[in-house]
Amino acid sequence: MRVADAWLWACGGLLIGLTCVGLCLPQPVMGVYGIGYGVALDRFVAVTVLQGCVYLVAVGILLRTQAGRHVWVILGIALLMRAPALLEAPFLSNDIFRYIWDGWVQAAGINPYRYVPADSHLAFLRDRVVYPNINRATYAHTIYPPAAEMAFFVASRFAAPVLGMKVFMLGCEAAGVFAMIRLLDLATLSRGRILIYAWSPLPVWEFGNNGHVDAIAIALVAWALVLAAQARFARAAGVLAAATLTKFLPVVLVPAIWRRWDWRFAVVFAGVIGLLYLPYLQVGRGVFGFLGGYGAQEGIADGSGIFLLAALGALVPLPAFAAKIYLAVLAAILLGVAAGIVYSGPATPKTICRNAALLAGAVMLGVSPHYPWYYAWLLIPACVVPAPSLLYLTSFCFLLYLNPTHTKLFWPAILYVPFMALAARDILAARAVSLTGPALAEGRKI
Repeated sequence: MRVADAWLWACGGLLIGLTCVGLCLPQPVMGVYGIGYGVALDRFVAVTVLQGCVYLVAVGILLRTQAGRHVWVILGIALLMRAPALLEAPFLSNDIFRYIWDGWVQAAGINPYRYVPADSHLAFLRDRVVYPNINRATYAHTIYPPAAEMAFFVASRFAAPVLGMKVFMLGCEAAGVFAMIRLLDLATLSRGRILIYAWSPLPVWEFGNNGHVDAIAIALVAWALVLAAQARFARAAGVLAAATLTKFLPVVLVPAIWRRWDWRFAVVFAGVIGLLYLPYLQVGRGVFGFLGGYGAQEGIADGSGIFLLAALGALVPLPAFAAKIYLAVLAAILLGVAAGIVYSGPATPKTICRNAALLAGAVMLGVSPHYPWYYAWLLIPACVVPAPSLLYLTSFCFLLYLNPTHTKLFWPAILYVPFMALAARDILAARAVSLTGPALAEGRKI
């Protein structure tokens, strides 16, 4: 065994061990959901930060040496990281209980957007495990879009609903990993780079333990990028539309895939969106569920939950309409970036992923979500374009758990300020590569 491989496998073993350590920290009381906020959560976040550091060392070894040629060992270690997290009850988020509930509601022949969980019309579905753990049960209609709801219906058919839902999400993640490996092949890069996604602590905890719906979106986004890299743009449009109606955020990737004057793409994208919404339209505008209320709760509507705007507000007084101006400027910037991408040269697997990384990174900084699982999709283009900014953001976003009220700027600043500095460096480096030609990029390939 070569020295580089030995160090890489040592990092993998340490990541598995740290996962087990993280699972030993939560001590939920019987019948009470979750780890709660306090010493246990602080210690858990400390473990994830240490995991992030080990993970970045492993990525550095992978990119600087010829280690990681044994893809099945990489995937085996990734599986061993997820297995203990899968078997432990979710303790960082209770979103999975809403997924199961929405599936049960649909199985009963009821539109999931029609009633809040506490409505008396749904009393016959209540149990002692799922219903008591549903968040916002008394006032919030479901926020999840139609593609997610269809997946919930399928996944909720398991006899053990919580474990079954998590297994379903990991199955979707596995499909996404296969797509990422295919994307690496199309980009003529080493399959070993799948380590960049597979060993990240972020999907281990947020999919393996918490079973977040983002796993479905990741699979769909990865396959959309594969189809685009194969110049099958109409099919990519359909898959990206399904991803959009799983998590909404992937809609920003349209410019990375759409080639100008390709009207088939637009027709297919809009058509799939319409078809997915069709079964739920009996409730009219209610099909958007709690989306508006969620934006208000998370401080998007008034800007209090947006890091850049909140940081500016801490320095100078802002008018009441500052959030509207900010969101308009953000939209204008994203449209400008999108226009530049659409009118750029021919799409290659690497340029598609680079553009996807740029768009996804920009929107994540712009709206600064408060929860770590929102950032996992950044790992897809990172496998092909391992920008330090994306790796930093996805490795240490667990720090956001230390800001449960979303009112402190300290922890978001530790996350976003270095990200912005690294992103500026990444953009300048990408510009330098484009000016010096593809030879330099090929020289960095493993």
